[in-house]
Amino acid sequence: MISRIARTAGFSGLLAALLLTLLQSFWVAPLILQAETYESAGPATEQHDHAGEATAAHTHEHSEEAWSPEDGWQRILSTTGGNLVVAVGFALILAALYSLREPGRVSTGALWGLAGFAVFCLAPTLGLPPELPGTAAADLGQRQTWWVGTAAATAAGLALLVFARHWLFKVAGVVLLVVPHLIGAPQPEVHESLAPEALESQFVIASWLTNAAFWVALGLLSAWLYRRASHA
Repeated sequence: MISRIARTAGFSGLLAALLLTLLQSFWVAPLILQAETYESAGPATEQHDHAGEATAAHTHEHSEEAWSPEDGWQRILSTTGGNLVVAVGFALILAALYSLREPGRVSTGALWGLAGFAVFCLAPTLGLPPELPGTAAADLGQRQTWWVGTAAATAAGLALLVFARHWLFKVAGVVLLVVPHLIGAPQPEVHESLAPEALESQFVIASWLTNAAFWVALGLLSAWLYRRASHA
């Protein structure tokens, strides 16, 4: 069982990660690069308006400490590595769930994938949408707490809606889906973004669609590999 879960997670995670990297390279990354041009132009204007030795020294120190992958192979390699770690982790979750409730058909994996998309992407980003570089954000700890709580509540709510039989449990599932959004995600005191609003909207849509494609592919691949291993 453990070997079957590990093989399923490894192969499906690898293939889904490569697909996600490909989609991000052609759709998401260009939007990030475009936003970075606004971000890099912002500090230059601010430094011009508030010239001073202290500000210049702070800017110089920050630029020396900060590191980000350069455009080209470094960025692609970093993105692929991060996607691979995340994809294998999510695939392990799916494969473990298959061990409890094996999918009857490969197409059932797509439903599991859509559930994963709803839990880990759609529900959290309804309150905390994907952010381009140069976007103001609330406290990181508060955002992480809300994100984890929303993902957990969404997972529990969907499980009750799908698997529970008594209507009271289904009502509880609906409540769990709604409560995090009634509480509301932490927001910055002032909503500011260096990138244009149209670019932000394109980025949110691109992030949603690429993640949806990733999750459906991960669900289908993991279900196919798991069923193949179980019937071998």
